[in-house]
Amino acid sequence: MLDPHLLVVMAVIWVLLPAWVASALATIPRGVGPPMDFGRSWPGDGRRILGPSKTWSGFLFGGFAAIPVGLLEAALILAAPGNLAVVPQLAPSVESAVPVVALIAFGAMTGDALGSFVKRRLGRPSGARAILLDQLPFVAVPIALGLWLYPSLFVPVFVGWEAALWVIVLTVGLHAAFNWIGYHARLKKVPW
Repeated sequence: MLDPHLLVVMAVIWVLLPAWVASALATIPRGVGPPMDFGRSWPGDGRRILGPSKTWSGFLFGGFAAIPVGLLEAALILAAPGNLAVVPQLAPSVESAVPVVALIAFGAMTGDALGSFVKRRLGRPSGARAILLDQLPFVAVPIALGLWLYPSLFVPVFVGWEAALWVIVLTVGLHAAFNWIGYHARLKKVPW
């Protein structure tokens, strides 16, 4: 039997992998296409709603590109023998995993946009660094939606201090690594 602490981190990685993939791949379209806010400003402060770096092409590309990753996970765990199934099943079948995986992938993209919205309200320009605000909304939104819509999967994985700690540590670390790679691959304008 595996160590229970190792099982916690494995479950967190397993469920959040589509969110991390969506966030990492959203930069591939390089900002081509209309911005999600269509250039509009927020009436309360006159600043852009989201800013120019949040585009529909990135939102859709990141979300749709992450779905096959989650479906592959769903297929792999369903095919695993019972004694090797050490991570949670996303759903009872690959087909029934589609809404769960879409929630994780597009929830991440929505959380990323929400983070940009908050940064604009705080007066931070697009591309400005905001520790934790750049990283956590894109995992917080799919986790919150999952706790509400799919509690049998999300509650055992994410309710507890150890899981919350791993979510923060892994997300901040992976976000920094992917952004550094994206910057050096000339997919991002800033390395954060």
